[in-house]
Amino acid sequence: MSAITTHVLDTVLGKSGSGIHVDLEQHVDGNWIRIGEGVTDADGRCSGLAINPAHGTYRLTFATGAYLKRQARSSIFPTITVTFEFGGDTHFHLPLLLSDNSYTTYRGS
Repeated sequence: MSAITTHVLDTVLGKSGSGIHVDLEQHVDGNWIRIGEGVTDADGRCSGLAINPAHGTYRLTFATGAYLKRQARSSIFPTITVTFEFGGDTHFHLPLLLSDNSYTTYRGS
């Protein structure tokens, strides 16, 4: 069984980014189709976005602006979108390291 998962770390606070809405979409025939959505939990994790997804191009969109606004912070990034190729791996994890005006992502384990 394969899965696409993510988590968010708020690097300014040094803790998990909880309560962030995440959409997962797949690129199919020139269109983006939402195949999963969720909200990061208390540990900043969002699992169950896609179980056994097909090979293809996907994107994760994080509603970071709403998260930062709830904390009386601002950002130049109201959303962050990460587009990636999924090749059918057993576990595909893409973390997001977030600060107010920058972010980093990588292929996690």
